[in-house]
Amino acid sequence: MVNSAPGFNQQPNVINGFSDLILELYGPDRGAHSRSAVGLAELPFNIPVEIEGEVELIRNQHLQEG
Repeated sequence: MVNSAPGFNQQPNVINGFSDLILELYGPDRGAHSRSAVGLAELPFNIPVEIEGEVELIRNQHLQEG
């Protein structure tokens, strides 16, 4: 969600920065994701951007054996 002024329609470009970061940190296999980019007139506490995500945690096999 992007805190947007009336007439601003570049929300996907704002969210691109987060997508780029996730892909850089986790690589294309683990960092692949779907997303939405929505403009809102106001966000809580006047924040500029809100990112929501769901992740799946997989226990390392070596940790299960030890």
